[in-house]
Amino acid sequence: MTDFQDLHVVITGGGGALGVAVCEALASRGARLHVPAFGEQDRERLAAFIEKGARVETGIDLTDESAVDAFYDGVEGPLWGSIHLAGGFVFGPLAEASVADLDRMVGMNLRTAWLCSRAAVRRMSHGGRIVNVAAKPALVPSANVVTYAATKAAVAALTTGLSEELADQGIWVNAIAPSIMDTPANRSAMPDADHDAWPTVTDVAATIAFLASPTNAVSRGAIVPVYGKS
Repeated sequence: MTDFQDLHVVITGGGGALGVAVCEALASRGARLHVPAFGEQDRERLAAFIEKGARVETGIDLTDESAVDAFYDGVEGPLWGSIHLAGGFVFGPLAEASVADLDRMVGMNLRTAWLCSRAAVRRMSHGGRIVNVAAKPALVPSANVVTYAATKAAVAALTTGLSEELADQGIWVNAIAPSIMDTPANRSAMPDADHDAWPTVTDVAATIAFLASPTNAVSRGAIVPVYGKS
């Protein structure tokens, strides 16, 4: 399938487990990848894509307005897609949380998605696709993740509102809402969990690829659950 052939797509968080899977899904379908990477470790994980022409820039702070705008301005050609996987997580009861926890979650989850969505919209001249990442706890009440869930709920609101705002421009905005995904880090943190119930990053990436593709002709404003059996 070559439905992304020569289409420029930004993928934040591209050096993570899900990010690499999304890069693989889009590169195999002809996309031209642009990845703002946090550090050299991310660049190393993406080496195979760099060899095939992907643009990977390290040291990009996605909470910094100027850095985000400069990265998007570096896309040569019309921007088709912007997929926002960068984010963070904090666990624990609200009574034990700090304001620093809240500020960190707002920055990592909401601010990055807001800045990247804005930058993307300014570069999309012929329609396009934006995909954000909400989370299952933003849709299903869950204990001990209140701070995280609140910021992911804000990402969901950003997604649905922006979808209406951009509909006439042919820019579809959607989000996925994953549960715990099957990654090496999550298996290490939860060795006794039912790992077979978790969605794989490959399967989640396939959902993201569809939402971001020209093949997605009608779906917008959705918060798509990607829970697997969990």
